[in-house]
Amino acid sequence: MKTLTNKARAKGGAGDLFFLFAVLGLAAYGVVCVYSASSYNAEVQYGDALYFVKKQIVGFVLGAGAFVGMGFLPYAKLQKCGLPALLISLLLLALVFIPGVGKSNYGATRWIGFGAFTIQPSEIAKYGFVMFTAGYFAKNPARMRTFRGILPVLGAGLSICVLIMLEPNMSVTMCVGAVMIGMIFLAGVNFKSLAAICLPALALVPVLILAEPYRLQRLSAFVNPWASPKEEGYQLIQSLYALGNGNFFGVGLFRSRQKYRFLPFSESDFILSVIAEETGFLGVLILFSVIAFVVYRGFRIAFSCDNFFGYMLVSGIVLSFAVQSALNALVVSGSIPPTGLPLPLISAGNTSLVVTMAGMGIVYGVSRHNERRKFIRYNK
Repeated sequence: MKTLTNKARAKGGAGDLFFLFAVLGLAAYGVVCVYSASSYNAEVQYGDALYFVKKQIVGFVLGAGAFVGMGFLPYAKLQKCGLPALLISLLLLALVFIPGVGKSNYGATRWIGFGAFTIQPSEIAKYGFVMFTAGYFAKNPARMRTFRGILPVLGAGLSICVLIMLEPNMSVTMCVGAVMIGMIFLAGVNFKSLAAICLPALALVPVLILAEPYRLQRLSAFVNPWASPKEEGYQLIQSLYALGNGNFFGVGLFRSRQKYRFLPFSESDFILSVIAEETGFLGVLILFSVIAFVVYRGFRIAFSCDNFFGYMLVSGIVLSFAVQSALNALVVSGSIPPTGLPLPLISAGNTSLVVTMAGMGIVYGVSRHNERRKFIRYNK
């Protein structure tokens, strides 16, 4: 009987294995996709067809380690880390603007560089905000009942959004803004307070677009990309060519034509276009079915949590993943104006990959806690 109990106890702490394998499977598939999308560009630019995929493998290994580490860390300890996580996020975002520290590329300064090592603070800031918001509301859930009580969350979210917008990076700003509103909604804020937040935020979007000429040009290219096929409309047109060429079953893995320097950022922001061309509608459908499965299992873990902090923390992490995945798909398909935003767990970029896998590790850790709690309750 004791042996059986020990086995049951071990099983009770296994966590949501479906979630674990889905996340690791997506990240592993991302390595394959990065190789396919980047090999030609890497050979031309760096003389090494494996340049990008080597970095992605390093990111995958580090991300897997972060997943395991966060998965076995008692997540309740993170409740006290909310404010420090927010302050570190703001500090990292501010360092981007310091000459010699911030690194610029394609007219935007979004990275911090130390020699060959670079990180993208906006990817870290998303989860720093989630951790702060979860801890803030969990400390005193009554705060969400008044507009005054949610002001610190709004202040934190807007501070991050302003710093990211100054880089500039409107796509990640929209992602953080959507996560902020989503977490406030999931916390149970009343409808009037939610409307008071959402309406000004929606009214601010056209102002931000008009504030920068390049955003207005991108909007024009979105409305009619063929009006400027060699300039602002070029990237969207090439993405649509890739989607159309993929048809239902695709042209075959590693056989994309658009990756031969026709489609810019084919290994990062527009990797989904290459996936669609190579695997077709069916391949994209399967990919987003797995992404939807991760989101479903994630929210299932959140709703099964026995404390408010765990519920908010998991909800915020999963919401961030879901929003970013949806925005990337909408951009690639031409449903919203083109903007730079990677497909989480799939696109090239070690900061995004490692941080996302660490966040997913927290979710898995909460699932382990949920199962242990159920085991103890049913075996008393």
